[in-house]
Amino acid sequence: MSMFLDYAKVSVKAGKGGDGMVAFRREKYVPDGGPAGGDGGQGGSVIFKVDEGLRTLMDFKYNRLFKGKNGENGMSKSMFGRGAKDTYVSVPAGTIVRNAQTNELIADMTQKDQEVVIARGGRGGRGNKRFATHKNPAPEIAENGEPGEELDVILELKVLADVGLVGFPSVGKSTLLSVVSSAKPKIAEYHFTTIVPNLGMVNVPHSSEQFVMADLPGLIEGASQGVGLGIQFLKHIERTRIILHVVDMAAIEGRNPYEDFKKINYELESYQLRLLERPMIIVANKMDMPKSSENLVEFKRCLAKDYGEHAPEIIEISAWQSKGLEQLLVRTAQLLEQTDTFALFEEEHAPETTKLYTLEEESMEFTISRDADTTWVLRGEKLEKLFNMTNFAHDESIMRFARQLRSMGVDNALREKGAKHGDLVRIKEFEFEFVD
Repeated sequence: MSMFLDYAKVSVKAGKGGDGMVAFRREKYVPDGGPAGGDGGQGGSVIFKVDEGLRTLMDFKYNRLFKGKNGENGMSKSMFGRGAKDTYVSVPAGTIVRNAQTNELIADMTQKDQEVVIARGGRGGRGNKRFATHKNPAPEIAENGEPGEELDVILELKVLADVGLVGFPSVGKSTLLSVVSSAKPKIAEYHFTTIVPNLGMVNVPHSSEQFVMADLPGLIEGASQGVGLGIQFLKHIERTRIILHVVDMAAIEGRNPYEDFKKINYELESYQLRLLERPMIIVANKMDMPKSSENLVEFKRCLAKDYGEHAPEIIEISAWQSKGLEQLLVRTAQLLEQTDTFALFEEEHAPETTKLYTLEEESMEFTISRDADTTWVLRGEKLEKLFNMTNFAHDESIMRFARQLRSMGVDNALREKGAKHGDLVRIKEFEFEFVD
């Protein structure tokens, strides 16, 4: 059973800030001690960090909820609560993080030890010491901690490789990778031997240069529409800077080498047009077999007819006999020096990071609806945040919340909707009477 996983959906919830406290100084020899309630501590954030030791998202198969720790509550004698430590989640290099609801690109995790805050912890609530004024020197008001951010995210792994091997099944991609690197891909005489991407570090002959090569699962006709294994792994080609198109020039499977080449190129183009912008080398493999030379002549003729001066370069090899590999690796290294990285498809179509808010949008801080039991229901992110941070154990906190609702225009909006004196109004699980 394959242990490779390149897609996962998880829930992330940052820690809540600690609650502020209502307290007063009570020392015997300190008259008029005043308020002494401390603030709550900051909630812990959830941070994704690149771990170069990981190669798959298998850790997310069973663990799908990551929660930050809550901040400590404020204490008496003006002592602040302790902030919670952040929660770190390790992800493999090459992981893309997207918001599951909006599909917005949150992060592209490619650098060693790269850290990205996915869900930020809530701030601590203020203690009553923060609310002291000349008019109210001894307030009984304290805030609850702010809730931490909560969202569902999609993790998608796109392997980090400089060079990608593509081609039909059984053309010799795995054999080539095993010969030029220390990778040990599965090799056998049947289709789809490779069912997960395999990576190998390649040393360039007579040079200190290295590059990462990926053996991607065999593509077949219709891969871009989900046929075979191709649709799962076409995305891994997006990060590669150079494509080595391996062709079975001996036509052992009875197929036409040039037709194979055209079909794979069509699948790459159908998946994403920019894939064909990458430099490509056609690797004519199995040149030690009968009829391979004859097929190569016909292949070159068709290639020149269709591409003319823009025809990709062809390098002849025999991966099994390790012939022609030095020329292939040296030429590949030269192309890598001349080729910049390509932007991912998500980066090209990423939403704008800035948004223009109109006055109409700014006024939509809450919505009003009415349930079947005639109760008015208030909803809204800002309104619910104020509700969560209100300590209803103290009358002054409740009165402060009522003033906040009035300043937001909730009272007038309810009147316009037809609310009468004594009607029930609900915010989440809290109900109160409307007073006109």
